[in-house]
Amino acid sequence: MPKVFEMEGYKFFFFSNEGDPREPCHIHVRKGNGLAKFWVDPYVLLDESVGFGAKELKFIENAVQSNSSRIKEAWNEFFG
Repeated sequence: MPKVFEMEGYKFFFFSNEGDPREPCHIHVRKGNGLAKFWVDPYVLLDESVGFGAKELKFIENAVQSNSSRIKEAWNEFFG
């Protein structure tokens, strides 16, 4: 489970097995019992979320948006 970065206790990561065929670039986010998945490419979009409120999801979405280049770079580096 490669971690891309961490911010204010939120861990931004992807799984080493992201489907077969592999899904498009996305990021998972975990904090406490909350878990969310955001598509990153072609634009940031929430796919699913459990345990996060609207305010947290907005914070996470902004973090994903601000770090989308970093996420894409890590994704491409890991998956080739």
